[in-house]
Amino acid sequence: MAVEVVYRSSRDPERLFMDKAEADRHDKMLELAESLADVLLKAVPSLNEQQVEDLGIYMAKNRDIFARAFKNQPDALNELSAADTE
Repeated sequence: MAVEVVYRSSRDPERLFMDKAEADRHDKMLELAESLADVLLKAVPSLNEQQVEDLGIYMAKNRDIFARAFKNQPDALNELSAADTE
C-alpha cells in the first residue's frame, strides 16, 4: 500500500494540495482576498457579502495584473478583459 502526502489549506479545509508551497500560496491568496473584501465593504457598503467576497477573490487571484495597473500601467487591466472573453 502506498502512502500519499497531501496538504490541506488552513483557510479552505475542503481543498487539498500535493505540494506544501502550493497550499501556502492558496492560503496567502485567500488571506489577501479577505483583506480586500473588508476594504471593499467599507468603501462600498451597498455591496452584499457574496459580491464583496467574489471581488476580493478575483482581485487576489489577479494581484499581479492589478499591481502593474496601480504602478502606472493601466493597460495591464486589458489582460483581464481578454482573459474573460476567452
